[in-house]
Amino acid sequence: MPILNRAAELQEEVAGWRRHLHQHPEILFAVHETAAFVASKLREFGCDEVVTGLGRTGVVGIIRGRNGEGRTIGLRADMDALPITEQTGKDWASRSPGKMHACGHDGHTAMLLGAAKYLADTRNFQGSVAVIFQPAEEGGGGGNEMVKDGMMERFQIAEVYGMHNLPGLPVGAFATRKGPIMAATDEFRVTVKGRGGHAAMPHETIDPIVIAAQMVQALQMIASRNADPVDAIVVSVTQFKAGFAHNVIPEEAVFSGTVRSLSDHNRDLGEARIRQVTEGIAAAHGATVSIWYDRNYPVTFNHAEETDHAIQAAATIAGDDNVDGDVAPTLGGEDFSYMLNARPGAFIFIGNGDTAGLHHPRYDFNDEAIPHGISYWVRLAETRLAA
Repeated sequence: MPILNRAAELQEEVAGWRRHLHQHPEILFAVHETAAFVASKLREFGCDEVVTGLGRTGVVGIIRGRNGEGRTIGLRADMDALPITEQTGKDWASRSPGKMHACGHDGHTAMLLGAAKYLADTRNFQGSVAVIFQPAEEGGGGGNEMVKDGMMERFQIAEVYGMHNLPGLPVGAFATRKGPIMAATDEFRVTVKGRGGHAAMPHETIDPIVIAAQMVQALQMIASRNADPVDAIVVSVTQFKAGFAHNVIPEEAVFSGTVRSLSDHNRDLGEARIRQVTEGIAAAHGATVSIWYDRNYPVTFNHAEETDHAIQAAATIAGDDNVDGDVAPTLGGEDFSYMLNARPGAFIFIGNGDTAGLHHPRYDFNDEAIPHGISYWVRLAETRLAA
């Protein structure tokens, strides 16, 4: 079955919303104009409830079906942009220097608004649909804030679904999988303290640079020698700071990075081994070490039954051949994971075509994907809440 006719008719209007949002990107929780735009549209569509200020600046619209009694499912989009200077040259390019929608959240928001308009017009379901627009996906944990704010309980959400565009996947295609689809995204910082001194007299010092360099090398063995090779984990050191002059061995060296894993076991392993390795090397050289470790977004874990529902809904739009139900997981992170920890559900990728990659200054959401995304949301809602 192709995309819905009404969704195709909405494409131009929804693309206009998307381009407006693209011109006015906002960061993390400071999505005040975006949230106001969303809430205004939801009220215009005739949503039965529009609640703002959830998870600080999130918005939820409730659309009741022909029979409002019954279950509620949640459909989620993210609203925030990134601190990147845009280089697309598009007519609708960012008007806010140093900020841009480089991950397609403008498209996600617009597609869910399009689906909300459709569902509010037709109401061809029973129970209720909660359309969820969250702030601060890009590092702020806005999904977690909305969960902690009692969103699931307040609206009695039984299942929750998310969607993200994927460059390289053809427009009109979808991809998902049961189990882990995106990684936990932990962060760490290691501070090595030695004894500084003259660079010509290293024997009188405890050189934190040499010690920290050994640590960086040793941490690479977590993935290659400590973890099961079929259970993915990546330990990446991305910053190293030490020293201030060519002839001085400093007192301190600091390095930091990220640990990406697809299982709770490897998440525990990564943290434990970073502590063990760095403390051991520091002790061997007479240095001291302090470690800051933050368990950031958890693994995005798709529930089996709900993933089947997502695959079936996508197949009605794209056809079986254009839905990959066993896509390889990615070690990127996603704070929809918090919602999946709170309720059963599934996360799916929608094709963005041959475009620049996510978080690239030349990236732009592909408006040709809009009717496919709207159709997916509508079919999912109507089949999960069949009248």
